[in-house]
Amino acid sequence: MSTDTGAELQRDQAGRLRHLLTLDGLAGGELEQLLDLAQFYARTPGDMPPRDQSLAGRTVANLFFEPSTRTRVSFELAATRLGADVVSLDLQSSSRVKGETVLDTIYTLQAMLVDVFVMRDAEPGLPAYVAAHVAPHVSVLNAGEAHVSHPKQGLLDTLTIRQRKGDIGALSVAIVGDIRHSRVARSTGRALLTLGVGELRLVSPASLMPDAEEFEGARRHTTLAEGVRGADVVMALRIQRERMPEASSLDADAFNREWGITAENLRLAKPDAIVMHPGPMNRGVEIASEVADGPQSVIRQQVQNGVAVRMAVLATIVRNVQARNVEAGRRAGCATGRIAARSSSRTPSCSRPGNIRDSSTSSACVRRNAPPPRRPAASRT
Repeated sequence: MSTDTGAELQRDQAGRLRHLLTLDGLAGGELEQLLDLAQFYARTPGDMPPRDQSLAGRTVANLFFEPSTRTRVSFELAATRLGADVVSLDLQSSSRVKGETVLDTIYTLQAMLVDVFVMRDAEPGLPAYVAAHVAPHVSVLNAGEAHVSHPKQGLLDTLTIRQRKGDIGALSVAIVGDIRHSRVARSTGRALLTLGVGELRLVSPASLMPDAEEFEGARRHTTLAEGVRGADVVMALRIQRERMPEASSLDADAFNREWGITAENLRLAKPDAIVMHPGPMNRGVEIASEVADGPQSVIRQQVQNGVAVRMAVLATIVRNVQARNVEAGRRAGCATGRIAARSSSRTPSCSRPGNIRDSSTSSACVRRNAPPPRRPAASRT
């Protein structure tokens, strides 16, 4: 299943984001707008969580056909705090285990008036495939697509770096571990490169390094010491065993000795470097507990930002769909009014009492199509 159409599919005819399937194709300004809105929603532990009614009356369906803790819960919290109704479905509780196709699952839920589908699946291209088949008013958000893409994780990682380090253009960011099979590395790397990161380093054994045509502009390092030396940000990635047919041959202890982030090798980075991990962590493999829980770790801040980023994405997507629906309603309303005016003397539907309408457009319809006003009755003498 091809993933090439994701960047094109995610926009409506006016160029607005209707879906969020990938960070490919998003301009720096678009990323900054999403990050700024996420910062608006961000809170520190102990604060009351932000709430508004941006999604009031909407329904969000979380379809997680791969395991998830952080992404699934943060999407549920984000949608709830924006006023939406939320339903969640995993593979084992869905009719897909009985042979139902994914599109039949989507069409079933769409018939129940679901407005947004949040999807995680192991099949490359599935979010774009679904986005190409949903109704015009429905949106699809990619919550993790095989090894290909994890857009919201890329945004929350970038937000965390921006919060702690400021100007991304002045930073050296090292991503360490299994990059070849990591959707996080691809989305976070894309966001950082789009925003002009000073230096993006890929630090990995050759067998876990991505193909040469990927990550254009990044520097590749096949020794840990060389890769983290002088870095401002060090992000550790777990070994993606579920995507590796050769996983049984990997020696976790050997990987830890050569590639694990420890307090000792972290000293090669800048003294104020921050340590990140998208989770779930395999402590003692790609990262030591003393580092994960240490003063340079921002791992829990990443989790915290996950809710804020997903609130920002949901609010933005729904606002864009509402704008598209208003424009479509204007066009359809005026067209209906013109046809009605030609075939009868009744007032066109766009100006009938009780119809929801945009006042400026409806008044134009009325002016063009409404019958002439009645003359006042002659007064009796």
